[in-house]
Amino acid sequence: MRILLDIGHPKDVNVFKNVVLSLQNKGHIVKIFVRAKESTKRMLDDLGFQYETCPYYQSMLGKAFGIFANDLRLYRIARKFQPDIFVSPGSPYSAQVSSLMRKPHLAFSDTEIAGLVTMLTLPFTDKIYTSTSFYLDLGPKQERFKGYYELAYLHPQYFKPDRGVLEKYGLEEDYILLRLSALGSHHDLHATGFNFETEDELKQFISVLEQYGRIVVSSEKSDWKTIEDYQLDLDPDDLHDIIYHASLCISEGATMASEAAVLGVPSIYVSNTERGYLNELEKKYGLVYTLSDRNEALQLAIGLLRDTNVKEKWKSKRDIMLNDVEDVVGFIVERTEMYLNNSNINK
Repeated sequence: MRILLDIGHPKDVNVFKNVVLSLQNKGHIVKIFVRAKESTKRMLDDLGFQYETCPYYQSMLGKAFGIFANDLRLYRIARKFQPDIFVSPGSPYSAQVSSLMRKPHLAFSDTEIAGLVTMLTLPFTDKIYTSTSFYLDLGPKQERFKGYYELAYLHPQYFKPDRGVLEKYGLEEDYILLRLSALGSHHDLHATGFNFETEDELKQFISVLEQYGRIVVSSEKSDWKTIEDYQLDLDPDDLHDIIYHASLCISEGATMASEAAVLGVPSIYVSNTERGYLNELEKKYGLVYTLSDRNEALQLAIGLLRDTNVKEKWKSKRDIMLNDVEDVVGFIVERTEMYLNNSNINK
């Protein structure tokens, strides 16, 4: 069968890479359609996946215009490829084009606050799959599974940590990972994080944390020298190993906060927004904390760093979580094949 997979962000590559390999091993043909973002393309290149691109728009005005331009681009590609099904993390392009071609579209979504995208996607989507942690009710098209999309690539079945990265970057296991985000995605429109207004505020924050270990900054922006001073010249393929071996992750980006949590690393998400999966990882398993105030987050971080047994505690919490969840890759593959084999689907 022929599957058109539409992805837009680096996390989507991680979530679907093992899905693509599994589907290909089963004899299915997968065509990937991706936004022309350098990091996303590089990840696909490293995996050896072939793909078609469409423009990547950074501004909200550009994203609005891009709906029409990318719909047209995808329609032309799909007409040539003739997919049996469209799959995406919740892409309006795939949803709308699938409707034009009278083919099913399956969305695998994890972001409740992407309201506009959901409005543009759901009416043209056959099924939307979300974690049980997803706090919105999207109606009869919604089906829930027990797990988190991060486990599609960070479950021990798929991720094997490499201690060699420590030597590669001159690190020891007591470093603290600080994640700064650009907050430029459509769902970040009203989001705030650390809210460092000056470089001195960032320096002061780092100086306090630095009393408890080396600081490693991961940042989507580099407008201050302090960021450059604390960043590693990091191969993106090593990122999850860097997260795994950290003593603490404090992040204004939801993705890294959740990745650290499912890897069993004490994690603090600093934001005025919430994610259902982070809420559940906090309330059910105690693997992550969500706070909107950076000073409160700093005090919490100090408390965790002073706890000499924190690593063992988080490993036990992670083991409990892993025993509760299902195989996310297997779930996505199963649902995709179910729709491929269902000849009674009508668009």
